[in-house]
Amino acid sequence: MLFDVHVASMDDVQALVELEQECFTLDRLRQRHFHRMVSRANASLIVVTAQKKLAGYALVLFRRGTSVARLYSIAVSRAWRGHGLGQRLLDEAQTCALARHCTRLRLEVRPDNPAAISLYEANGYQRFACVEHYYEDHTEALRYEKHLICDGL
Repeated sequence: MLFDVHVASMDDVQALVELEQECFTLDRLRQRHFHRMVSRANASLIVVTAQKKLAGYALVLFRRGTSVARLYSIAVSRAWRGHGLGQRLLDEAQTCALARHCTRLRLEVRPDNPAAISLYEANGYQRFACVEHYYEDHTEALRYEKHLICDGL
């Protein structure tokens, strides 16, 4: 299967909103959030398309004065799960962070998302904290981090 990976543009926003609705029931990014992320210098919104349709995205945030990037969200359409897109998006997010001279990538994940946890742990992410009442429904978040430079990426 041939996938196209590119940085999101305003043309991708409606499809991103639809994917967000498909993948998440809570804590969704809205259209105005995607508009802002596409135009922000301190964010990178990476999209993967297949057959000219959005298959997934990864949103990486950056802060001035720190070498830590944050994987804010990653989503893969149900239609494209099982094709390695989660791994592809994670690889792209890490590459993006390194290109911005970040040495670490952090993320939060729900404890009831074993597929994501397995992906992150298989890629060398280490859990370093648990944040209570993090999500909209007051579920805790598991915080993970990976030291990118040490892995020779």
